[in-house]
Amino acid sequence: MKFNIKEDAKERVILCAHRGVWGGNIPCNNILAYNIAVNQGADMIEIDVTKAGDGELFIFHPGMEPVQFRKNISIKNMNSDEIRELRYVNFDGAPTEIGLNTLDEVLEEFKGRCYINIDKFGDNPAEIIEKVKRHDMKDQIILKCNPKPEQLDIIEKYAPDIQFLPVISADNGIHEHLKHRNINYIGSELLFTTEQDECGTKAYRDMLHNDGKLCWVNTIVYNYKDVLSAKHSDDTALEGDPEYGWGWCADNFDIIQTDWIGALSAYLEKTGRRFK
Repeated sequence: MKFNIKEDAKERVILCAHRGVWGGNIPCNNILAYNIAVNQGADMIEIDVTKAGDGELFIFHPGMEPVQFRKNISIKNMNSDEIRELRYVNFDGAPTEIGLNTLDEVLEEFKGRCYINIDKFGDNPAEIIEKVKRHDMKDQIILKCNPKPEQLDIIEKYAPDIQFLPVISADNGIHEHLKHRNINYIGSELLFTTEQDECGTKAYRDMLHNDGKLCWVNTIVYNYKDVLSAKHSDDTALEGDPEYGWGWCADNFDIIQTDWIGALSAYLEKTGRRFK
């Protein structure tokens, strides 16, 4: 299977599953959650990477140990053998049989199957890129981060050929700047509280599209006080207004990141928006 996200985005809305599909007895950020997401229509999975004390890279969101294990531990201070013994709890706090996966395991499982957005890339760039190249998966990988100078320097040093999107709420010259960096700049993740904010406007999206860049929107809600997309969100859609929550995003953006991949995919199919 060949991967070309710009060409794929011409044919369909690219759907990204935030941490996979999770809930009930299924925790996030593991092969099971990602496989369910792909089976429900995800074109892309979002993963978090944390380095163990002995250097192994595991799929885990840093700082979430008390929530996902109900233990006051840090896998950054544990060795790989100790981490492999851990088991997630479910959403009621009951133990599951599901353990952590390594980055190698996830890359091997999804090679040739979907795009992979690697979050927390800047924490361990050399190690992550070494594994991506070892698995020969550069075309499947999408990197995103805040476009701070030190982060862009890391991207340019370790991953100049890997597809990259800055996460921005205002341009501040970043679009023009990135066009002149040795970075594979393919678009931007746009954050906006209202549709009148710079990154929420049609004019800004048109500017990016006219320059051949993709526009990414988040319908996830991880904190209601930190609005990502003017309440064009999963919550809005599921509460009874999918047209405002999801339809508007599908009409205006190339990539949507969601926590409800199955419901979003079904809605886009039902309304004729999944494919362009």
